[in-house]
Amino acid sequence: MTMTRDTVKTRPGAGSLWRNRDYLLLWFGQAISSIGGSVSDLAFPLLVLAVTGSPAQAGLVAGLNALAAALFALPAGVLVDRWDRKRVMLFCDLGRFVSLASIPLALATGHLTISQLYITALVEGTLARLFGLAHTASLSQVTTEAQLSTAVALDEVMEGTTALGGPSLSGLLFGLSRALPFLADAISYAVSILTLLLIRVPFQGQRGIKRRHLLAEVRAGMNWIWCQPFIRAMTLLTAPGALFSTGLPLIIIVLAQQQHASSFLIGCIFALGGIGSIVGAALAPMWRKWLSVGQSILLCRWAFVLLWPLYALVPFPWMMGLVDFGVGLVDPIEDVAYFSYRLKLIPEELRGRVLSVCRLFPGTARPLGLFVTGLLLQQIGAVPTLLISWGALFLCALLFTLNRHIRQAGREEARGAEGMEES
Repeated sequence: MTMTRDTVKTRPGAGSLWRNRDYLLLWFGQAISSIGGSVSDLAFPLLVLAVTGSPAQAGLVAGLNALAAALFALPAGVLVDRWDRKRVMLFCDLGRFVSLASIPLALATGHLTISQLYITALVEGTLARLFGLAHTASLSQVTTEAQLSTAVALDEVMEGTTALGGPSLSGLLFGLSRALPFLADAISYAVSILTLLLIRVPFQGQRGIKRRHLLAEVRAGMNWIWCQPFIRAMTLLTAPGALFSTGLPLIIIVLAQQQHASSFLIGCIFALGGIGSIVGAALAPMWRKWLSVGQSILLCRWAFVLLWPLYALVPFPWMMGLVDFGVGLVDPIEDVAYFSYRLKLIPEELRGRVLSVCRLFPGTARPLGLFVTGLLLQQIGAVPTLLISWGALFLCALLFTLNRHIRQAGREEARGAEGMEES
């Protein structure tokens, strides 16, 4: 018998998420693999710098990972809806296990090459995008409607905790052995495979969706964005911001290494940024009570401008962690305000296509930004590269401020909330 969503609702323990065996298996496996992915994310540039001594190569490897994810974004959504999601996730975890496990093996035999790291970055980026979409789409199948919001909240907690603990663990493991972070990530994917195999419920219902041409579906999303001034402005302006800010972790690594920071200390710097993100996400709903969407966006953009130069001005590397805490604190305020407002504006029948297009622009800019950052670091050094990115962010903040659609976004919503409070 094929289980559907109605079958999920009648499972024993369906009333409590903590008694939902299938969801807990999915969450546990994803939590372990997410920590593993965070560990290898920081270890990749550290390994490339250790092997080649070239920041440009480190930026290129990171850029290839992001480029693969960006280029695969639009077709991945279609494939996840057409194929069996559980099999997709198993395939992705198996592919990532093999690609990550190849790095410790190559290090042990002395045959690691930069070409292998390029290929691993491409495989990891592509499969991570496909897995992430399948995982998100499967949540509604392994939970009931009453459990879904709690499940999403637990996923957010998992992401924040991963950002907090992953970098410091990565720095510690890399300091012990260059192979350990990648071995840990490979093991995390093996754990995820095991938990997926133990899940009984199917990850999709009966398929009755009529297949249409991919380009026609994408074009509908683009047309809707173009007719919405606020969404159009945000989509276009966030791309240059992503271009010049994505390479910040690489800049921090080089700046910290120039001050003789250990791998563990570099991990702690990013861990403080993760703490800032968790605190910022907790405070974001409070900010939404006081500020409109446009005000939240402008506050964050100018806060970035003020904080950015401090990375180069602090006298000790551990102080960069305090700056990163501030950046992490501010970032979720814009994200929560913009993402929630955007979801309210997008029609339900267009939501997937519109979101994929919105993510495509900054997603395409990120790999280019990583490559440019790595090239600049190698040619002119860390401080000039940081100042160039700061100047670009200043211009972006100015463009955000001058756009009236961004300034006025959410004012009607804020006035409505004030009216309800007064009444």
